[in-house]
Amino acid sequence: MIRDITLGQYYPSKSIIHGLDARTKIIATILFIVELFIVNNFYGFLLAAISIGMIIVISKVPVRFIFKGLKPVFIIIIFTFIINVLMIDGRVLFSFSIFTITYEGLYRAFFMAARLMLLIIGSSLLTLTTKPLSLTDGIEKLLRPFEIIKVPSHEIAMMMTIALRFIPTLLEETDKIMKAQQARGADFETGGIIKRAKNLIPILVPLFISAFRIAQDLAMAMEARCYRGGKGRTRMNEIKYTRRDVIAAIVLVVFLFLMIGTRYI
Repeated sequence: MIRDITLGQYYPSKSIIHGLDARTKIIATILFIVELFIVNNFYGFLLAAISIGMIIVISKVPVRFIFKGLKPVFIIIIFTFIINVLMIDGRVLFSFSIFTITYEGLYRAFFMAARLMLLIIGSSLLTLTTKPLSLTDGIEKLLRPFEIIKVPSHEIAMMMTIALRFIPTLLEETDKIMKAQQARGADFETGGIIKRAKNLIPILVPLFISAFRIAQDLAMAMEARCYRGGKGRTRMNEIKYTRRDVIAAIVLVVFLFLMIGTRYI
């Protein structure tokens, strides 16, 4: 389960999506998330799913790798589905004891499940197709206009990128700790949810120690390279918009209007 989390991982490939400017992909991801909350019917989700499918094909990221990232949040999706089915009133389809399933509840449950899955897949495509360094530069460039009001764009971009970058590292460390404890007789597979949660508590202490050790090593490495923040900092490769980014921006605007248009179907 730990190895199935793909958030923060980068999948190398020589595709058009990988070659786009990081700012284009960041803006596209933000707009896609907003559009998912604008949509009020399944026509919009169908359009979003088709678009995501086309992007996956163009990016050359394996579909199996994409859907593997849904496994860790599958329980959350199921929980959201059940809550919507049982808690929303409407036309009764089935009733058993204190539980009542309604048409509106089923509709809302499928609606929320589709939204969550598209949200996770769309967000993971950003990190899967963008290098951590390019992501840092893109976030910093987008936040640079806010430096007028004393917003530290470089520091914010650096913190966000480090957080994303170390998600796979900490997950790998968690997996190592779990395997080491299982070799010593620990049991993480049997029992109910409460028992499994209690069995995971011994993992937290070595994981926190490992996280602080990694943070200390990173700080020492940055100090050894004379890192002093973004002031006066230069780059070997400056990111810049190209013709493909302009085309992607036009497609993005057209997609935005199409998604808004689905509200009136």
